[in-house]
Amino acid sequence: MSETNSILKGSRRTFLQLSAAATAAMAFRIATEATLAAEDRNVMHPGAVVIDANENPLGPCDAARKAIVDMASQGGRYSYWLKEEFVKTFTEMEGLKPEYVRVFPGSSEPLHFSVLTFTSPTRSYVTADPGYEAGMKATKSSGARIAKTPLTKSYAHDIKAMIAAAPDAGLFYICTPNNPTGTMTSHSDIEQLLAAKPKGSVVVVDEAYIHFSDGTSALDLVKADQDVIVLRTFSKIYGMAGIRCGMAIGRPDLVSKLESFSGWGAMPITAMAAATASLKHEHLVSERKQLNAAIRQKTFDWLDRQGYSYVPSQSNCFMLDAKRPAKEMIDAMAAKNVYIGRSWPVWPTHVRITVGTQLEMDKFQEAFQAVMKGQTTNSLATPLKTRRRSYPDGQSWPSA
Repeated sequence: MSETNSILKGSRRTFLQLSAAATAAMAFRIATEATLAAEDRNVMHPGAVVIDANENPLGPCDAARKAIVDMASQGGRYSYWLKEEFVKTFTEMEGLKPEYVRVFPGSSEPLHFSVLTFTSPTRSYVTADPGYEAGMKATKSSGARIAKTPLTKSYAHDIKAMIAAAPDAGLFYICTPNNPTGTMTSHSDIEQLLAAKPKGSVVVVDEAYIHFSDGTSALDLVKADQDVIVLRTFSKIYGMAGIRCGMAIGRPDLVSKLESFSGWGAMPITAMAAATASLKHEHLVSERKQLNAAIRQKTFDWLDRQGYSYVPSQSNCFMLDAKRPAKEMIDAMAAKNVYIGRSWPVWPTHVRITVGTQLEMDKFQEAFQAVMKGQTTNSLATPLKTRRRSYPDGQSWPSA
């Protein structure tokens, strides 16, 4: 049926460096786990429209669900061979060598580890604004300076500005399509960055949303042994955000450095089985890309007819200008049982909207129109809190 739906040898100094790195990574991971355990997600009213975290409402494809069920009885085993099968499947599809791939539970972890590996108090972290903030959070552990640069007029990463902002850069972070805008940074711009960046720095290209777009992947730059690490995840188009599978793809000497922080590398066997089944589904990506694009365009057409302003996107999210403080809009929509995404300080009146099912987007349009016309209440009980993740220190952690 059609689917429209991962030595301890040497001097005492080396030992101490490794120990410090492991301690920092453990502290960072404990904080993340504590965040997830303490995550404040109120029970939502029946029929809630949840379009706030760039999740895929379709979930895993049928083949992936079956693979999870079939594998569950083997949950008492580590089954490392499943990771090997997954890597073999992916690398054969992409024309890569297995040693260029490291598997993780999602792509956030290798992003964190890249920041810990390639930035420091003397090597800055360079990113776009607005952009995905997880890497900036990780600099708390590495001690790196954060250099943020505005997007261009076409909402791409401003490569020249990023280079100028940090002659001491250790890591340049490019998310394309960008989170939260869903806009592309061209392959040629990434090539330009690699050619002009400071010696010894690394470019991390986050392709979490690449399958929704018509953009060109940076995997060819990996094959050319450039100073680049590409991140991939199964959380988005594959619908596996809660199952956790992702990859760091790069030159072996680069990705091997991330393993200093990743412990012994065991992966959930259900995630490995589901991810492998998803890769082998011949039409999954194309069908879901087409479906998302159709719903997204229909939403944009409606916004255009109503005269509302938004940033054109090639992803499963977009930024909508509410023309009022974002928190007011988020709370007013929650009062109507529609949960929209967060905002970014640099764009204080914009909110991020995830592209859901057509029914969800129809309900979003109805609620948004009512809120914009001043109808900010409904028959439901007290507005629920927006879903959020928070660290013990009270700082917000981006859920997606």
